[in-house]
Amino acid sequence: MLAYTLRRALWAIPTILAVITACYLLLHLTPGGPFDSEKHLSAAVLANLDAKYHIDQPLWKQYLLYIDSLLHGDLGASFRYTDWSVSELVWKALPVSLGVGGVSVPIALVIGVALGTVAAVRRNGVIDYGVMLLGNLGSVVPPFILGPVLVWVFAILIKRGEHGLLPAGGWGDGDWHYRVLPIVLLVIINVSTIARVMRGSMIEVLSGNFIRTARAKGLAGRTIVLRHALKPALMPVVSLLGSLCISSITAAVVTESVFALPGLGQLVVNGAINRDYTLVLGLVALITAFAVLFNLLVDLAYAWLDPRIRY
Repeated sequence: MLAYTLRRALWAIPTILAVITACYLLLHLTPGGPFDSEKHLSAAVLANLDAKYHIDQPLWKQYLLYIDSLLHGDLGASFRYTDWSVSELVWKALPVSLGVGGVSVPIALVIGVALGTVAAVRRNGVIDYGVMLLGNLGSVVPPFILGPVLVWVFAILIKRGEHGLLPAGGWGDGDWHYRVLPIVLLVIINVSTIARVMRGSMIEVLSGNFIRTARAKGLAGRTIVLRHALKPALMPVVSLLGSLCISSITAAVVTESVFALPGLGQLVVNGAINRDYTLVLGLVALITAFAVLFNLLVDLAYAWLDPRIRY
């Protein structure tokens, strides 16, 4: 297991480099530049800006200079945010995304596994139909519709004094009142996926021969589910965790837009719109590192859940 972990850690280096290279080429091959919209700047000023950020250099030399800075832990200076480095922007936005996405994933995992298990045990019952309804709604209704509905209900309809029960948006220095609605939105989206997958997996496991043997021995239904069926049924759910963690932390661009959160999602959008090369590349490197880490943890969790797996 240790050798496998080390191999995966070493493979992360060329993986991250390949992703950064592809993103770098796509950004620079797109027509235009980061300062093209600055109409009021003179040609001399634009030339100085290009020289400062090495944009006047050949593409291959720009790439090597950026990789050299990256190897020294420097993500570079932002083209559009004056006096801010990319590292400062990322570390300022990361706690916001972690405070919402990082909290929503464990909550959604617990709720989704519990609902999926109960729905499988009480198949074709009221709870089963309710879980499937929730799963379909969470998958069909997009977040840019579900988010405003939550705002309308909890920030406008339901009052607490003269104000809504919860704030409609903003961060408010991380106060928990401002986190509730974004977390609820992400939890609903993730629970709908986890519960459906867990239900199908649990139904398949409960039909296995070893479960029939356990029932023939007279074991209680709760013991069969918790001790014998739960771990193998979690295998498909574990395979989803890597993508769910990444999407909840970084791809929740719509969530951060709906609730006006200053997280990584907003930085990605602003960097792409403003052609801020260093900002976009720094975020790509960070997201890729997270993806590699989460996928490694998923593989290790597989080995823990199923001892037959050996890497």
